[in-house]
Amino acid sequence: MKKSRFTEEEIVAILAEADRGEKTIGDLCRAHGVSEPTFYNWRKRFRGMGVEEVQEYRELKRENAHLKRLLADRELEIDAIKEVMRKKL
Repeated sequence: MKKSRFTEEEIVAILAEADRGEKTIGDLCRAHGVSEPTFYNWRKRFRGMGVEEVQEYRELKRENAHLKRLLADRELEIDAIKEVMRKKL
């Protein structure tokens, strides 16, 4: 997946700027160098989140990926043990 030029904290700041309504969405997107569809995707993903929630969300995603890797490793070990047991019988 392509890494964003903006951190989640920067995205939340841009969305907060849009919520203040000082500029139109088009002007805001041009000022920050993003497309309007990207802005609306960000809004759908991060609406109502503050910086703390975004940091917690990022940490939970990282922990979830780690747990998925652990589970996949455990499944491989179980399959290997089952294969060895079949060969012994």
